[in-house]
Amino acid sequence: MSGTTTAGPRRPVGVPRQRLRPRRTEGHGVPGVSRWTVLVVLCVSLLLVAVDATVLHVAVPAVTEDLRPGAIQLLWIVDVYPLVCAALLILFGTLGDRIGRRRVLLLGYGLFGVASALAALATAPEVLIAARALLGAGGAMIMPATLSILRQVFPDRRERALAIGVWSAVAAVGAAAGPLLGGFLLEHFWWGSVFLINIPLMAVSLPVGRWLLPESTGDRDGPWDVLGALMAAFGLFGAVYGVKRIGGADPLSLGTLVPAALGIALLVLFVRRQRRRRHPLVDLTMFARPAFGTSVGCIVLAMLALVGLELVAAQYLQLVLGLTPLETGLRLLPLTLAAMAAGLAGSRMLQRFGPRTMVATGFVLTAMAVLSLTVMGSQDQPAVMVAGFVVLGFGLETTLFGAYESMLSEAPAKTAGGAAAIGETSYQLGAGIGIALLGSVMNAAYTPGVEAVPGVPSAAGASARHSLGEAYAVADRLGGAPGAALRAAARDAFVHGLHVTLAVSAGLLFLGALAALRLPRVMDCGRPTD
Repeated sequence: MSGTTTAGPRRPVGVPRQRLRPRRTEGHGVPGVSRWTVLVVLCVSLLLVAVDATVLHVAVPAVTEDLRPGAIQLLWIVDVYPLVCAALLILFGTLGDRIGRRRVLLLGYGLFGVASALAALATAPEVLIAARALLGAGGAMIMPATLSILRQVFPDRRERALAIGVWSAVAAVGAAAGPLLGGFLLEHFWWGSVFLINIPLMAVSLPVGRWLLPESTGDRDGPWDVLGALMAAFGLFGAVYGVKRIGGADPLSLGTLVPAALGIALLVLFVRRQRRRRHPLVDLTMFARPAFGTSVGCIVLAMLALVGLELVAAQYLQLVLGLTPLETGLRLLPLTLAAMAAGLAGSRMLQRFGPRTMVATGFVLTAMAVLSLTVMGSQDQPAVMVAGFVVLGFGLETTLFGAYESMLSEAPAKTAGGAAAIGETSYQLGAGIGIALLGSVMNAAYTPGVEAVPGVPSAAGASARHSLGEAYAVADRLGGAPGAALRAAARDAFVHGLHVTLAVSAGLLFLGALAALRLPRVMDCGRPTD
């Protein structure tokens, strides 16, 4: 990996540098503190980032009423966090390999706390957008650092598999807890409280993390590729931004095509630059290992199928079945609980069945669950939905667990930060592509059903084609028989679009099952970790 050489005796090639303070034992913590305590600290870090990714969703109406942002400003308030986070993952992941993973993690804690205070006290949309961007930068520091430190603290693959299972279960809890926690806070406090809760937690995490977490770096041979890091950051930002806009109302506009083209061009130049450098920022030869490249592809496919599906499912529960946001969150809770169970059981499943069978089976289970949900229509079927969500959550987490564990174990310990950043970036890219792709599929299936409803003016039908929520608003303005006809047609068209989207998602998941056949058949616990 990258870095500058230092004076003094050189360590053997491939052995990661450990800078241990005198009090530390075995490189894993202070006396009496086990690596499992370190795992708890890392999981708390991850929990905060995962919660913050979704906690704002339920606060958007309150933010809109208070700050009065324009349509574009509101879009940036919601999207700037994942955009910045995805763009900076490789930069900060490899920087951790260079200057110290714990150091980057602690800097992320500090930035996250300051940005949370700025967001909570924002009095203008521009301030909130800037604060959310800083939160994304803090999240990009924290996420790969937690996974790379976990890789370092758990050199034994069996123990590391169990730790990754706990780590992934916490991530599932955080993503699900965000809307529920946000809804609770909004019932008692103002919208800024969803950010203010981060401050005391970060104030505690900083000293605890500095005391308990071990420091480690990768190779320091050669300079850190600053230009390459910036190319990766801006390239990923442009690519993810373009992908997000493709799923919007104007996918072929210059505002979509130009950032996407520039982002892809920068990423191509970044790859060419890394291949030519003697000490690359990211070791692209890792992708030549079937287990690593396949694992990254499986993460992308799993997220691609899931995230767009979750977005459509949330709209179905609220707009078709008429559930409240809190009821919607509770209805999706079985999915999260099943994902937690799969994460906690993942280590044993991986040792018994091996990466290939585990990941492929997870894809198949998820695809079958998705297909089972096609029986949902205009009437509520809670038993079918709960059963489908349970299998879906268990299958998806099984897939992600096996893919993450295989990817991280295949990467040398000295490049743990870069490998973790690649995994998290693939997660974000899969999510962005999923929203764009499945959103486009949904719109294509939904639109014909509302454009030519008998008795409804063509202008009203054109407005209703944008979304089911807008169709309901148009129907309310029309009133009478035309309004009732448009509402019924829009609901039926949405259900049809949901079924088509589910079928496409299942196809992507079956494709992932085929890709997983390239993974190793057994879990190799005897492979050197460095």
